[in-house]
Amino acid sequence: MKKNISFIVEENEKKLRVDFLINRRNELISRTRIKNLILREKLKLNNKIIKNPSKKVSVGDLINLEIPEPEKASLKPYNFKLEIIYEDKDLLIINKPAGIIMHPGAGNHDKTIVNALMQYNKNSLSSIGDELRPGIVHRIDKNTSGVVVIAKNNETHENLSRQFSDHTIIRIYHLLIWGKLRPSSGRIETLITRSTKNRQLMEVSSSRGKKAITNYKTLEIFESKKIPTLSLVECKLETGRTHQIRVHMNYKGNSLVGDDKYKKKYKRLKNVDPDIQNLIINFNRQFLHAKTLGFMHPRTKKPVIFSSLLPQDLNNILKKLKNSAK
Repeated sequence: MKKNISFIVEENEKKLRVDFLINRRNELISRTRIKNLILREKLKLNNKIIKNPSKKVSVGDLINLEIPEPEKASLKPYNFKLEIIYEDKDLLIINKPAGIIMHPGAGNHDKTIVNALMQYNKNSLSSIGDELRPGIVHRIDKNTSGVVVIAKNNETHENLSRQFSDHTIIRIYHLLIWGKLRPSSGRIETLITRSTKNRQLMEVSSSRGKKAITNYKTLEIFESKKIPTLSLVECKLETGRTHQIRVHMNYKGNSLVGDDKYKKKYKRLKNVDPDIQNLIINFNRQFLHAKTLGFMHPRTKKPVIFSSLLPQDLNNILKKLKNSAK
């Protein structure tokens, strides 16, 4: 059964964004969900459909947002063993391996984390998002590994979505980049928008896009005559834009090892350890791992934090680099 949010804009609410105002009036529904409903033409302003979430309101405006009944997901279960770090009645924390995408999309409909979740427990996933994304609150890229939270009910999904929107989630990544960062630690703050040259990529812009903030520090530098200069880096995100770390490292001139989109062309070098050369050239994922995820538990209201170790393939590269750098 669908629900409606309906009210009249008051004096102290004039000139506010309509998505912000609806969220302020109804905190149980996240701004992300409100925005998606508006884009799906579920909002009427003075009985006219509005598709712009940033539309400013005036005193006396009649707001009516339709909240449809969640659609039932029609997904095939996928027999894929999930690495579960933690589970309770509200959420799941999984350690996602590289090579699998989070949810069905163009070109991949049945071998995703969502399909694996349907196999694991299809009756215990939130259903307020897209019908092909039950339980999915956030994503990491196909070729990124690491910690992800899954919502098992709608209340948890709304709460976690709000924490992501408010940028209060702790997200720490480990990555291996070409060269050395200058300075070795710091804060990158830019706008990130979709690339004008390739719609599948994102880019830094001086005038448009969403604010993106990445705090970074260099953990270790690998350099010797036998290997190209590489750096192990830790990034802590203040925002979570699409491809944020990859775009920001590329912007600094230090793209990730193994990144197939924001890549640095690698040339074979004389006197470089051939094992290291082959390992890097044939690496079939980016060296990027979502190491730590922390948030306020939606039910207990207590902070929780989850971490995972680097997977074996990434550890193998670090071991070879350390040995070659001696």
